[in-house]
Amino acid sequence: MICQRCQAKNATIHMRKMTNGKKEEVYLCQQCAQNNEALNVEHPFSIHNFLGGLLDTGLDSQFQVKYVENIRCEQCGNTYHHFKENGRLGCDHCYEEFNEQLIPLLKKIHGNIHHVGKVPKRAGGVIRLKKQLRQLKGQLREAIETEAFESAAEIRDQIRGVEEQIQGS
Repeated sequence: MICQRCQAKNATIHMRKMTNGKKEEVYLCQQCAQNNEALNVEHPFSIHNFLGGLLDTGLDSQFQVKYVENIRCEQCGNTYHHFKENGRLGCDHCYEEFNEQLIPLLKKIHGNIHHVGKVPKRAGGVIRLKKQLRQLKGQLREAIETEAFESAAEIRDQIRGVEEQIQGS
């Protein structure tokens, strides 16, 4: 295939783009591709920069930003600034050390800070019970708010049963 721009050299780049729902295919040689602004990859997308941008929101003052960036994990020595740069935590203790900064980030990205997905059948007994306990406590709050005290008493008894199962596991 010949380059669609210069009509002289062999095309080595195949580019597909969607414009207003219409698919367009372009074949370019190496030189024409380098001169094409749509293919300029001098500043490629970086998940680290994206996360860093999310992490910066919500910090009020310059002092607070400097303080937060200097927080250091006692176990591995990783700093919050380093986490912002590369998007990776150094160890499991980092989650506890940077907890205050991570919770708003997790809420922005996932919409929640608790795992609500599937649980392994063999190892998930206690996890399922804890999930059931959280749901029951939510139902109890709703029942109390709506003044449905009889159903609240039943839910309270269910909560006690689940708590006993968790302690027995």
